[in-house]
Amino acid sequence: MSPQNAVDPVLPGDITARARDLGPFESPFIWLAFATAAVAVLAAVLLLAHRRRGRRWGFTAFGVLLLLAAVTAVNSYVGYVRTSDDLARLLQRGPGLVNLAGRLLDDDKGAPESEPTGHGGTGVATAGQRIDVVPLPDPAHGVPSGSNYVILPPGYGDPANAARRYPVVYLIHGYPFGGPRDWLTSGDAPGTLQALQQAAVIAPMIVVSVDLTAGVPSTDWECLDVPGGPQLETYLARTVVPAIDSRYRTLADRAHRALGGMSGGGFGALNIGLHHVDEFATLVIALPYDDLNDSVGVLGGDQAAIAANTPRRYLPTMKFPAPISVMLAVGTGAPTDVTTAHRIADALHARGQEAVVHAERGFNHTWHTARATLPYLLAFADQAFRQPPAAS
Repeated sequence: MSPQNAVDPVLPGDITARARDLGPFESPFIWLAFATAAVAVLAAVLLLAHRRRGRRWGFTAFGVLLLLAAVTAVNSYVGYVRTSDDLARLLQRGPGLVNLAGRLLDDDKGAPESEPTGHGGTGVATAGQRIDVVPLPDPAHGVPSGSNYVILPPGYGDPANAARRYPVVYLIHGYPFGGPRDWLTSGDAPGTLQALQQAAVIAPMIVVSVDLTAGVPSTDWECLDVPGGPQLETYLARTVVPAIDSRYRTLADRAHRALGGMSGGGFGALNIGLHHVDEFATLVIALPYDDLNDSVGVLGGDQAAIAANTPRRYLPTMKFPAPISVMLAVGTGAPTDVTTAHRIADALHARGQEAVVHAERGFNHTWHTARATLPYLLAFADQAFRQPPAAS
C-alpha cells in the first residue's frame, strides 16, 4: 500500500454500531443493581442492629453484594466479559469448582475445542466459519504450550475453493492475564469478520489469535525475546507463522500478512513488526504504546536488549528494507494513547512509511476500544492485501 492509498476505512453504520454495542454483561445497570442491593441490605442491618445473628449474615451479604458491584463496575468499564459465554470461558481458566461452573455455564460445552480438524488441532464450525485450535509448543524457545486459534472464512473447506489461498492477520492478546481466546470473546473477532464479509466490505481472510503467554499468563512478557526466558518474538516469527503457512492455504508472503494486537499485544505487534519487516507488510494496532515503561524489568537490566526493544528509541533512525503500512487505533477517552499513536505515526512518516490514526469517540484503554476498532483494523488490512506488491 502506498502512502497515497492508505486511508482510514469508511464502514457501514450497522457494522460500526454493532462493534460499539455493549454486551448484556457490560450493562451499567448490573453493577448499579448490586450497589443498590448492597445499600438496602446495609440499611436493613442498621435497622435490625439488635439481632446479632441477623447482623452477621447481613454484613456478609453486604460485603458480597459490594464485591459484585465492584467487579461488575470494572467489567462495565473494561468490556472484558460481554456475555454468559465469555463468563463461562473465563471461569474455565480457574481450578476445581470454578472450572466446573464455567463448563456448566458454557452452552457449547467446551467449543471451540471439540472437533478434529485434520490440521494438528481441534475446532468447531459456526455459520460456515470454522475455528481451529492449533497447539504449537516450542520448548526450544521456552514456550511449553501454545493454543493458537485460527479463524477460517466461510467456504474455506468447500471443494470449489480447494485452489484458493487467503491472506492472514495475526492478532496478539494483551498482558498480563491475557490469552489467545480474548480476541474470540472480548474482541469478538469471529463476529466482526462475519459482519464485514457478509457486507462485502472485506475479502475472505484467515485470522490467527496467537498464544504468547509462554504458559504463564500472569507475567507481562510484552511479546519479547526474554534473556534467560521465553523467546516469544522468535516463537511468533519463526514457529507460528511457518506452521500456519504449512497447515493452511495462505498467501505466504509479506504483502498478504498483517500483524496486530491490543495494548501489550499492540506493543508486541509494533516491536515485532518493525523487527520483521521482511515478514509483515501491514501492522494493525489497537491501544498502542512504544516504550516498555513498567515492563522493562522483564529484560533484567540488559541495556542493549532494552534499546533494541523500545520503538520510541530506534524508530526515528530505523532503515526500512521494504515499505510498511500501519494503522493505530485509539479511544479519545485515553489522551495518552492518542498522543502516543500520533507520535508513532509521525515517526513512521518521517521514515517514509505510511501510518493512519483512527480515533474512536469516547472509549478508553480497554477492550471496548479494541472491539470497536477491530472492523477498521481488518478493513485496513484488507486494503493493503488488495494492493499490488510494493517495490523494496
